[in-house]
Amino acid sequence: MFIPQGSSLSFAQMMGLAPSMRICTIPTTGLIPSRTLSTSMCSHFFLDGLHLPHSALQSRPYNPTCQGDSLPVGTAVSAAQTILKVTPKPPPGVSVDPLRNDGEDLMFLSKHIRRPMGSGHPVPDQGANYYTRSEGKHMRPLLVLLMSQATALAPRKHNPETDGSISVNDPPISLPAEAKYDFSCDDNILPSQRRLAEITELIHTATLCHDDVIDNALTRRANSSANLASGNKMAVLAGDFLLGRASVALARLRDPEAMELMAAVIADSAEGGFMQLRNTVEDESKPVFTDDALNYYLQKAYLKTASLISKSCRCAAVLGRSAPEIIEASYQYGRNLGLAFQLVDDVLDYTATEAELDKPAGANLELGLATAPLLFAWKSNPELGPLIGRKFREQGDVQRAYNIVYRSDGVEKARTLAQDYADKAIAAVSDFPDSEAKSCLIEMCKKAMRRRK
Repeated sequence: MFIPQGSSLSFAQMMGLAPSMRICTIPTTGLIPSRTLSTSMCSHFFLDGLHLPHSALQSRPYNPTCQGDSLPVGTAVSAAQTILKVTPKPPPGVSVDPLRNDGEDLMFLSKHIRRPMGSGHPVPDQGANYYTRSEGKHMRPLLVLLMSQATALAPRKHNPETDGSISVNDPPISLPAEAKYDFSCDDNILPSQRRLAEITELIHTATLCHDDVIDNALTRRANSSANLASGNKMAVLAGDFLLGRASVALARLRDPEAMELMAAVIADSAEGGFMQLRNTVEDESKPVFTDDALNYYLQKAYLKTASLISKSCRCAAVLGRSAPEIIEASYQYGRNLGLAFQLVDDVLDYTATEAELDKPAGANLELGLATAPLLFAWKSNPELGPLIGRKFREQGDVQRAYNIVYRSDGVEKARTLAQDYADKAIAAVSDFPDSEAKSCLIEMCKKAMRRRK
């Protein structure tokens, strides 16, 4: 499912599609002894933000993908583009709803995104399609399309030697098309960027399959989880199948940097999963609050949630041949929005009802997870330490921890930190040329802070 860190072959070499790529292995210090981050862009993580290494990846020329080799998910992404049709800029003080057409358009998106994950075999299809049955907002592919539009008007880096060297009418590399892209929808969104939106949703759905097995989840989006309905083995294989589909689509982008970015997302997700299985505290027998616990939480939140959002936003700018500063701004937007999104999600675990969440409230405590509200509460309530150390295993631990957090300022501090990240995301795109897509990106940050599910 994942490429071992010690493998002598790169992702592209294993697929036989590209020469060796540079893999950046960044050593970090933290709570896991002798661990490294095998990602292209993660470095050190601090409370005031996550920082990229100075040797950031350089932009490479864009190679458009083939018109005739679209995954069937392309139908869904083409449908999502109708949300992004250009309309006059709203008057000052009037917010733009990036999902203003979510009724009919997103029902169409959800309908068509179920078909494509298909393999032609009913067994993997059942597991793969399970997570697209509810009418979700498909936030991640939407962000890719919005970022593609917003960066289209920004400065670009042109390479006359390679620009236009590959036509959208070139023959497909593999897997004949089942659906075609509608290239007339929006000239500001390139074929490869539409493909990236597909890849992003495929990877996200695969992680849901795997996470529900690890968490022994009973529900997902108001439905029974796939592992409950089909069994753990089927859910794991469904996730693997989706990652395989995403890998094929990724290779067909024919852009080494894009491949490296999105392959790193898959590795990040697995590494974040390993971190979640470990205890937040280093000494489980005598846990004492330190900032390391919060740093550990933020690092895990980046790997499991923000990595996909940040690197897919960066990848959209890379595929659009954006200037280096625009590529970096796109990454910073996604990174900070992703962290804000996860922080709000963890706040809702304490403040929202089960009906609002479409899942059991307090689920993180039941899983033994110490999230931001609890960690902030721990700072002023040392009695939480023993509960965290034993992962709330003893009878009454979950309710006791919930009560302590509820009467503390932990929820408020976590929401304040989330707002700080949301503000940083907005600031990251503030210098983009004015457009409806830019306004929608800003509104997405505000929606993340207002959401109740």
